[in-house]
Amino acid sequence: MTSGTIANPSQTRGAANPALTAALAVTAIAAATLAGAWFIQLVMGIQPCELCLAQRYAYYLVVPLGALTAIGAAKDAPRGALVAGLAVIALATLGNAGLAAYHAGVEWGFWQGPTACTGPVGNLGSAGNLLERLDTVKVVRCDEVQWKFLGLSLAGYDVLISLLMAAIAAWGVKRAARG
Repeated sequence: MTSGTIANPSQTRGAANPALTAALAVTAIAAATLAGAWFIQLVMGIQPCELCLAQRYAYYLVVPLGALTAIGAAKDAPRGALVAGLAVIALATLGNAGLAAYHAGVEWGFWQGPTACTGPVGNLGSAGNLLERLDTVKVVRCDEVQWKFLGLSLAGYDVLISLLMAAIAAWGVKRAARG
């Protein structure tokens, strides 16, 4: 046997363990996306709207669940547990893609968004403290694009990222279930 025919055990393990590959990929993508969202908010000063914040919930689920699934895959956890973890990730990210598409549609004016962030500002209290309350109310509208890159808003990018993660997780489910 020559050195060219001996496989590197770590390469063989990754190729033979699609649950590990999918879980690591989705976890890395989700963590990078969350880091980007926090960078845009805290460093660039672009405040998220109510729908933007709701879109983060899937990422807050996917990062720890993906990490746990990856650990389970590396430790030879039961196939059913790995498939279940990846299936939950696929469903969560697919649902998030739908929410992000809804948000992008609100931004483009295809349909009305939630009144909490697209309608008129509601009860501002009594007239005596109206000016004081107006200084503290910072409504970030869901129907106004805060930032665009190459013609897509952050909600548009979230659709693409969420669909990518759903596809990777679905691939992992399919391959791990066969495996």
